[in-house]
Amino acid sequence: MKRFTFFGGKGGTGKTSCAAAYSLFLASKGVKTLVVSTDPAHSLADAFDKPIGFQTAQLGDRLWGIEIDAEVEARKYMKAVQDKMLDLVSAAIVDEIKRQIEIAYMSPGAEEAAIFDKFIELMESVGETYDAIVFDTAPTGHTLRLLTLPEILGAWIEHLIEKRKKAMDLMKLAARYDKPLAERIANDPIITTLSARRDKFSLARRILTDPQESIFHFVLNAEKLPILETARAVELLARHGIAVGGIVVNKVIPPEAGPFLEKRRISQEQYLREIRTRFASMKIVELPLLDDDIQGMEQLGRLSLLMEDLDG
Repeated sequence: MKRFTFFGGKGGTGKTSCAAAYSLFLASKGVKTLVVSTDPAHSLADAFDKPIGFQTAQLGDRLWGIEIDAEVEARKYMKAVQDKMLDLVSAAIVDEIKRQIEIAYMSPGAEEAAIFDKFIELMESVGETYDAIVFDTAPTGHTLRLLTLPEILGAWIEHLIEKRKKAMDLMKLAARYDKPLAERIANDPIITTLSARRDKFSLARRILTDPQESIFHFVLNAEKLPILETARAVELLARHGIAVGGIVVNKVIPPEAGPFLEKRRISQEQYLREIRTRFASMKIVELPLLDDDIQGMEQLGRLSLLMEDLDG
């Protein structure tokens, strides 16, 4: 068992059902488990047939769930940034700072940064509140941007720290004969804030790239486009050092499905062979096409027995 398990893939492949079923499997084994949805189109509550919001809700014995609200998290994130900024600037530019923060809130990437802050907050709760976290992620492209943030923003923040240190060196020269200025810059709050941010990203990067801590499973259907998208995503995660553990092939048509689905089943067989070949180094779990949607604890419980193979 890994402390952090991610389920991702193309939209509509059944990521949420798989994440929900796997979290239920862990809880049934006595693991205190939190299942988290980062998909803007949340369906985790539908899968469990229980209300779940952006506050943690108990779903069962040793099982909790939360649906991260990107807008709420972005507002909290920007408010925290604004509060820090207002502590550092003169009163004359407070209104301008607030205006810039509002513009930043509307800019691309603000929600991803806010969600990632929530990611880190939840990750830090493992070992205390929870034993494991299962992430039901957004469709592939969004998730890949999210998971590569620590590497990208970590380097950017390091660059900002170096720039600030150079500026502070010049200010220290100027403050040689200015005692009040020397006192103000002795413990620069901007470097302190940036360093804390860098350390957070470093922690997330360490966790995500540690195969003993984190694992990513892709959910796909036995069709051409999901296979191609998954192959590209596996390659990208590998470049960023994130381990991919398994491939869950969902909605596999069984031989006894009847003549109506026979043509499609034969087509699926071709793609299943490709999946087994292309992803031969990974654990592959095949889930059958069911005659009804997965909803509620009873149906998730049946599916969770099949998800056990991911830990085999």
